[in-house]
Amino acid sequence: MAFIEVKNLRKVYKLGNEKVYALRKIDLEIEKGEICCILGTSGSGKSTLLNMLAGLEKPTRGDIIINGTNISKLSEKKLARFRQENTGFIFQSYNLINQYNALENVGMPLMFKGVPPSKRDRQAEKMLKLVGLESRKKHRPNQMSGGQQQRVGIARAFVAKPNVVFADEPTGNLDTKTTDDVMRLMVRMCRKYGITLILVTHDLEIADYADRIVHITDGEVTGIEDHVSSYDPEKDNEAGASEKNAETERSAEKNDPGQTEKK
Repeated sequence: MAFIEVKNLRKVYKLGNEKVYALRKIDLEIEKGEICCILGTSGSGKSTLLNMLAGLEKPTRGDIIINGTNISKLSEKKLARFRQENTGFIFQSYNLINQYNALENVGMPLMFKGVPPSKRDRQAEKMLKLVGLESRKKHRPNQMSGGQQQRVGIARAFVAKPNVVFADEPTGNLDTKTTDDVMRLMVRMCRKYGITLILVTHDLEIADYADRIVHITDGEVTGIEDHVSSYDPEKDNEAGASEKNAETERSAEKNDPGQTEKK
């Protein structure tokens, strides 16, 4: 059984006497730890599908089964608990609380889980260190760049080690360089913790980071493509280690010009 199963999923909205079909008979399987990209143009139904998978909207018909739980059959109370215990979210507009600093924003999912403040702060600080923002932990959103805010959002999504993280156009407000940094960071976090990532985008370059690409048009899946991700965190770590070693050697040679001859 796949980690996520979508069976005969449909979403229909009523506008007066008319019916608008946002999703039409979607069938889909997503494996544990997979990075799955839902790719489509504006109005294709990709965000609606993400909302269905995340339990933010109820389907008109069909089933969504996540890790053995049919979330489409849960009451609102049980669904809220399921999301709290199993999911994380990354938004295009960051959705940080302006009155809270970075540490407090990252710790919010742990607060909802009842984690004591001291333990919550330790875990949040550790996650901020992983995303390179330990020195910004006391900064509020308006004191950070867009890229820094999104990294705080990523830390918040992953801090509770959820089973699945949903990302809605997570790089839509970022420049090209920051987009690459953010995507690499998300992939590293998923590989590190074995977390499933489902993201929606219209951008082929973003889709290139995925293990599987689901093409959606007019509310229908028009193709599912197994894909080799363009980014390998292991190679990135090796490259980073090589560069660090090279820098260490350059520094040593600068301090001791005769070191090369001594080897």
